[in-house]
This record gives sequence, C-alpha cells and structure tokens, in this order.
Amino acid sequence: MASHFLLSAAARTLSLKAIYKGGEDKAYQTFKRLRWPETDGEPVCPACGCLDHYDISTRRRFKCAGCGKQFSVTSGTIFASRKLSFMDLCGAVAIFVNAVKGLSALQLGRDLSVSYKTAFVLAHKLREALGAEMKGFGLDGEVEIDGAYFGGHVRPENRKQDRKDRRLKENQSTERRVVIVMRQRKGRTLTFVTKREVEGVELAKEHIAKGTKVYADEASHWDDLEATFPDAGRINHSEAYSDDGCNTNQAESYFARLRRMVSGQHHFVSPAYLYQYATEAAWKEDHRRLDNGRAFSRTIRLAMASPVSRVWKGYWQRHEA
Repeated sequence: MASHFLLSAAARTLSLKAIYKGGEDKAYQTFKRLRWPETDGEPVCPACGCLDHYDISTRRRFKCAGCGKQFSVTSGTIFASRKLSFMDLCGAVAIFVNAVKGLSALQLGRDLSVSYKTAFVLAHKLREALGAEMKGFGLDGEVEIDGAYFGGHVRPENRKQDRKDRRLKENQSTERRVVIVMRQRKGRTLTFVTKREVEGVELAKEHIAKGTKVYADEASHWDDLEATFPDAGRINHSEAYSDDGCNTNQAESYFARLRRMVSGQHHFVSPAYLYQYATEAAWKEDHRRLDNGRAFSRTIRLAMASPVSRVWKGYWQRHEA
C-alpha cells in the first residue's frame, strides 16, 4: 500500500538538528545565498545595485563602493531590524514549514525560547511573505470556487428559554467572515476574505480568465457566474459530491486544512488577520508535495524578496501605546 508523501524519506531533507549543528555562520551564509542567488551570495547594494563593496565583518554589514551606503543581508526585507540570530531565524522557518496544518505563536515561542509577542509577529511576517508569491496571479483552465465562514462563534445560553436562533442575522457576531477560495486544478490557489459569500462572484470575474471552466456548488449566488463563464459546472451536494468530473473537491480539501489550522492550532483568529492564515493554508496546500528543505529555502527566498512590513514592523509598540 502506498504511503502518504509526508511519511516518506523524500519529504525529509532538512532537520532542526542540522540547522543548529551548522551554527550561526552557516545560517548566515544560507541567508546570503538566498538573498542574492544571482551572484551566489555575493552582496548587491539594495540602493544602487552595485556589486563592489567593503566588508564590515565585525558587524556583518557591507559598505557600497558606489553610493557609500551601508547595508546588511536583511536590509530592506521583511526581516529588517531583526533581533533574532540567523540560526534562530532558520530554525523558526524550518518549524513553520514543517507544521503543515499550522503553528500557534505560543508553540513557536516555546520552541525558540522567545516571547509570545516575538513569535506572533515573526509568524505573521512569514505569512505575509508567502502571500507575496501570489500577488497579481490569475487563474485559468479549470477552476473551483467556494466559500466558507470562519470566526464569530456565538456561545449559546445555558438555559433553553434564553437561547436565540443563531441562524438569524441579528443574532450573529460581527466578527464572522467568509473565506473565498478559487483553486485551479493542477495549479495554484487564491484566497480572499469578505463579509458575504456572494462577493466571490465579482472576485471571480476579476481574477479568473474568460473562457475558464468554473465549478461551483448549488448556492444560488453562484448563478451569476454563468453570465461571465457560460461553461460553468454546478454540483448539488445534497445529491452528490462529484458527478462526471463536476465537483468542488479541491476547494473543500483546502477548507479542511484551514479549519484544522484555525480550530486545532490557533483556536481564535482575529477577522483582521484571517486573510493571512488563509494565505498560509493555500501556500501549504499548493506545496504539499514539496520536501521540507525546498519549502524552507523557498520561504526564506520569499522573505528576502519582501519589503519591510508596514503592518508588522513595530506592531506591539503601536498596539500597546
């Protein structure tokens, strides 16, 4: 019987033991190589693009011979102004990509022996970097679209006579949000967070190419898709989950991962940041057949290509002021 990919040796090409055994210098060289892959790790000035530089080895910084500005391997990236060592950053990324169904900030903080605040911001910076991979990306071919609600749980009253019908809009929480997923078969996944599932129709028109075969379930608001995608396929889940290739199984597979992530790891997700958890689940679903060594390198490369985060830099200073 064939085993799951994650159970195979091919899925394990990197370990925390190897990262910490290699030490700080090796971790630093890893960051240099992934920041500047075109020059095999040789620094390139982020200000003017000059290759000539002077090493300031005591501070792990460089001085550009062209414009005279100083920079480091993380200058201008999402890891700018970092406090953690490169070895701990590598360890954090390895733990993050190994957690295929998500990782709580509390657990990450305990693994790295850092505060919850540090782990929370670090994990969100990594999610932001993963999201950058899909910016401006469009879908075509065969695409499944669906929506699912997250958050906004209303706890029922103890006594039966005090309970309200939570199906009614006036008895629902304002924290409730819907995640819209568009998943290309044998391709990539786009996610959006909205207040109503019907908003997915306009999002589909914006991000799915015309002529695409779009599959959706029986919800009436998806009827409007047929004006833009006349070849749309519909599946009524009360009758079947799949009918002659017409299904939304891959969209449902994504939601299964996201629900396990939200309910099993994080327990509570703020509606303001639900989009980042949705992005992480999409990235991990798309790269589920990637070994952890390549997932590690890809994540750091995305972080090195992402600019300073305007959301997460100084997050706690702003929120505790």
